[in-house]
Amino acid sequence: TKTVSKCYVQVTGMTCASCVANIERNLRREDGIHSILVALMAGKAEVRYNPAVIHPSAIAELIRELGFGATVMENCGEGDGILELVVRGMTCASCVHKIESTLMKTNGVLYCSVALATNKAHIKYDPEIIGPRDVIQVVKDLGFTTSLVKKDRSASHLDHKQEIRQWKRSFVVSLVFCIPVMGLMIYMMVMDSQLSDAHAHHNMSSEEMEALHSSMVLEYQLLPGLSVMNFLSFLLCVPVQVFGGWHFYIQAYKALKHRTANMDVLIVLATSIAFVYSFVILLVAMAEKAKANPVTFFDTPPMLFVFISLGRWLEHVAKGKTSEALARLISLQATEATIVTLGPDNVLLSEEQVDVELVQRGDVVKVIPGGKFPVDGRVIEGHSMVDESLITGEAMPVTKKPGNTVIAGSINQNGSLLILATHVGADTTLSQIVKLVEEAQTSKAPIQQFADKLSGYFVPCIVAVSVVTLFAWIIIGFVDFEIVEKYFLGYNKSISAAEVIIRFAFQASITVLCIACPCSLGLA
Repeated sequence: TKTVSKCYVQVTGMTCASCVANIERNLRREDGIHSILVALMAGKAEVRYNPAVIHPSAIAELIRELGFGATVMENCGEGDGILELVVRGMTCASCVHKIESTLMKTNGVLYCSVALATNKAHIKYDPEIIGPRDVIQVVKDLGFTTSLVKKDRSASHLDHKQEIRQWKRSFVVSLVFCIPVMGLMIYMMVMDSQLSDAHAHHNMSSEEMEALHSSMVLEYQLLPGLSVMNFLSFLLCVPVQVFGGWHFYIQAYKALKHRTANMDVLIVLATSIAFVYSFVILLVAMAEKAKANPVTFFDTPPMLFVFISLGRWLEHVAKGKTSEALARLISLQATEATIVTLGPDNVLLSEEQVDVELVQRGDVVKVIPGGKFPVDGRVIEGHSMVDESLITGEAMPVTKKPGNTVIAGSINQNGSLLILATHVGADTTLSQIVKLVEEAQTSKAPIQQFADKLSGYFVPCIVAVSVVTLFAWIIIGFVDFEIVEKYFLGYNKSISAAEVIIRFAFQASITVLCIACPCSLGLA
């Protein structure tokens, strides 16, 4: 008897089914090669060869001579099939042992573990020797009922509808309250610039200036120290902070619990501090019955939340689009297959309906007119036209006769076909496409990983910088009070120098936090 070994070769540069046929046809002629199976989407060739005659490296060389790139894959564990079963009727540990020992003795089973508590069996097998139906039969012969673990075919994990709704709501809430805040801010700016013009032209004394300033509607004080502007800003800011920022608070809390700092932490930090600081300073001003209105940061949180929730919303909409495509792809897969047993001269002996997951390599599958091909395979009997537009995009049906390959998910049109399964389960073209799209979605672009890594350092850095700012201004203030006086305009002369310094230092450090937060890195 000849010994037969198996190797996998990674093949690059294949563009279509004719490349596959070309490689298979040419390699079959070579000495020492028993069979070759090429999967186009996976870019993988499985070769069974006689090691006495030919080596894997020589096989790769043969493929290279045909004009493709080829490298021998070292880890051939990819050929292992994995089976998850639900086993009913186990009562104790001896049942578990009975199943495990019987399966391990079975030729082709590489590994098996059965859990009594969950009624589940996890089995690794070699698809060349044994298939899922054989394994299930072995368990049934022992007197247990067993079935496949049902896979979730609906692709519900790809559904972004809930996140889209959540961020949209967050964005709308923030926007509704942000527009008035921005309006107030722009109005104040315009008025301020007019005032400074008036001041420049008419050389008014600062007392007249103050009088003019406080005559503005928004600067009118409802209570001593509480201007209309600040009061309105506060009212508009509260709902945004609570409803708009709700999800950010949850994310930030989770991140901090795991001792990491992400953008959510920074956003929450900046908005909360801006809000709390503004609120406290208003209370202080009211307590002091201050003449001049304090500078507050109530405009920061609404605007920040608007930009960021808009970004998140758009991101989820985009993700939802690709996921939708994926869900459609997954829905193309057939769920059942008709397996037939052939006698001599291809006479049909029997046929049975089974789950697609139970189709094994080498099974003969019957596909009726109008039916979907459950697996990739090769036609052994029958003539038909097949609609392969799901893979090729070509609406014209393709003729299939014995020897032609068929693709899972494509639709048989007029004739009945018998096909020999070559790629089943996760190896079918359709499964490979789904896998590629899923990987493309879950893997991050290198630049994105870099940005994530940076933002890990970025948050603590910004916090550190704002703390440094705080202490730097306190030190500067106590060393040279004139500098602080020069920059801190309109403070109340009645409060002590120390308090002025601390207030100014706080203002500076908060500004650092608020400005660093919506940086382009975070938004991007």
